[in-house]
Amino acid sequence: MTARQTAIEAISNHKVASTQDYLENAGEDIYGQYVFGEAAQRQYLAKPVFTKLRRTIAGLESFDHSIADAVAQGVKEWALAHGATHYTHWFVPLTGTSAEKHDSFLSPAGDSATLSEFSGKGLIQGEPDASSFPSGGIRSTFEARGYTAWDVTSPIFLQVEPNGVTLTIPTAFVSYTGEALDHKIPLLRSQEALGKQALRILKWFGNETTSRVFTNIGPEQEYFLVDRRLAELRPDIVLTGRTLFGAPSSKGQELEDQYFGTIRERMLAFMMDLDRDLWRLGIPSKTRHNEVAPAQFEMAPVYEATAVGSDHNMLVMNTMKKLAMRHDLVALLHEKPFKGVNGSGKHNNWSMATDDGENLLEPGNNPHDNAQFLAFLVAVIRAVNVHADLLRAGIADAGNDHRLGANEAPPAIVSVFLGAQLEDVVEQLEKGGASTSKTGGSMELGVTTLPVLPRDATDRNRTSPFAFTGNKFEFRAVGSSAPIYWPQTMLNTAVADSLEKLADDLEKLEPCDFAGLTKILSAIVKANKQVLFEGNNYAEEWHTEAEKRGLPNNKSTVDALPALATAKAKKLFAHFGVLSERELDARAEIIWERYVKVQNIEANATADIAKTMILPAAVKYLGQLLSAGTSKGVSQIFDKVVVLTDQLVDAIHALEHAQHAAHATGSLHAEAKAFHAHVIPAQEAVRAAADELETIVSDELWPLPKYRELLFQY
Repeated sequence: MTARQTAIEAISNHKVASTQDYLENAGEDIYGQYVFGEAAQRQYLAKPVFTKLRRTIAGLESFDHSIADAVAQGVKEWALAHGATHYTHWFVPLTGTSAEKHDSFLSPAGDSATLSEFSGKGLIQGEPDASSFPSGGIRSTFEARGYTAWDVTSPIFLQVEPNGVTLTIPTAFVSYTGEALDHKIPLLRSQEALGKQALRILKWFGNETTSRVFTNIGPEQEYFLVDRRLAELRPDIVLTGRTLFGAPSSKGQELEDQYFGTIRERMLAFMMDLDRDLWRLGIPSKTRHNEVAPAQFEMAPVYEATAVGSDHNMLVMNTMKKLAMRHDLVALLHEKPFKGVNGSGKHNNWSMATDDGENLLEPGNNPHDNAQFLAFLVAVIRAVNVHADLLRAGIADAGNDHRLGANEAPPAIVSVFLGAQLEDVVEQLEKGGASTSKTGGSMELGVTTLPVLPRDATDRNRTSPFAFTGNKFEFRAVGSSAPIYWPQTMLNTAVADSLEKLADDLEKLEPCDFAGLTKILSAIVKANKQVLFEGNNYAEEWHTEAEKRGLPNNKSTVDALPALATAKAKKLFAHFGVLSERELDARAEIIWERYVKVQNIEANATADIAKTMILPAAVKYLGQLLSAGTSKGVSQIFDKVVVLTDQLVDAIHALEHAQHAAHATGSLHAEAKAFHAHVIPAQEAVRAAADELETIVSDELWPLPKYRELLFQY
């Protein structure tokens, strides 16, 4: 049998292994089991130390270094009680993945004895090699020193593996010269910037009790699961996380039977284990279901503070990848693993909240009466309009280019959907003041045994990139593989800018001067209403309309990234202390460089697979046809394969030429533009010839597992 056939036979004989102890390890029993959370802190820390640490986590006071050793001792004792032998500072550098270096607790004590040691310094600060991480020119190769700093707000946790346990400390990563080299530091800075401006507005409204405003995040994570044995026969999946070749399956998603369909046993077993692993890490995994495309699924968590939720989303992706392998599966997080079916996104549900429990984006029963809500809502609308180019740049990468604008994801045009109720209120506000709100009412289903359902005042809009969904906004355009720190940094900073402008205007009025507030909000709506759109974002008419409104439509990464180099961007980030000009320039350069590297890897893989796997299969099939005789039917097939084989060879040469030309452009930005304009189309030409050959060449000769197998062979 061929390797494909062997893999398919193994899949057909696959049995789901039962988790025998699942009744004894239910969610409530195991939640937070691997987290040094409040309960563990209370148990392992002296009360004064516990109290100080909790106040720091709550943002009420800075970390007191005098308690560092005591906290470290408590953390160590807790970790050792769970079998830990090593600890690591865990961080998210600008590679887009997490990083860690493990150190043992053990230190020699003489006479073949050892001691378990862990100091406050080891808890607070680490020193990884900073020279091998992307720095955008901030650090030279020979300048190796960098530091990790414990992020007190993000829970310490355990990585429990089959052969051992590692204490894991979430940290920020900074260069020896003090510049941020990670995703965490700018996010935390943007949080503080937004919170500071929001407090000014709350004070104007007479709120004297709130001491901190922060943002919350609930990132829905879409992903594909395919059989590991099939995936490992696809060099494109192994190297790039997506299929660079593949003719459409006879069946795709056209029957619309996958979405919310019955979850197959094997996939549900993975999901059940995933939930348990995430719950042990204190990650509030809530929802699981089939997504639109075959073999596509979604996991959604409960809201958390943005910095914690961002760390947790990295752990979600890492856990998915590791756990899938244990189920003989591969989790594909790429935005577009398969051509012709829906790709994957990460819908970031975002809101602002106070430390005394108020959601600042909660409209209440009568939004028109809720002046404070309207103030924050209008500020967000302005932020999205004024900084749409930066929000688009924050979600720009090679993978997301494949899905943005397709009829499966929001377009590259950033707009705001409010829904009928708030749209009506905002239109009233524009004219001078809102006095009524639409209500949802109820829905009679016409069957006596079914209940009367309350109807929401607003429908949902799945085509909008930035949609209001009841008491939060859903930033739907974020890519499925992206660390969410960067787009959230963009959003927080943009909103901080709007809140500052609003606070400046309000502070010129007497506190609680609602007539003056109405005039201010009305002016903001008039100046920014072009970003509001309630219709179908997929429609071509919207692109025409958006252009008339002057909204930016940066369709690709190379179109979007120049926004990071504008004077507006540099001023914005520097003003709020989120990124210095040097840090922003470095970050932009890293994103440009990553785009080129990803595209170059894909082009190399395309040429390699085409030359060494697909072309030999086509030639071998030509030999079979020659030996089959010269009947009219065989001759027609032979001629067709000859033409396609020649096209494939020509396309491979053209791709290699386009790559060489791109490398010779002389600058990173020019190279990126050359890849977008010439290399990617040349790569698609190779794929077009290969995919058509796949539909003709004998199935037993085709070297790559096909879409029908990858998507439907469970």
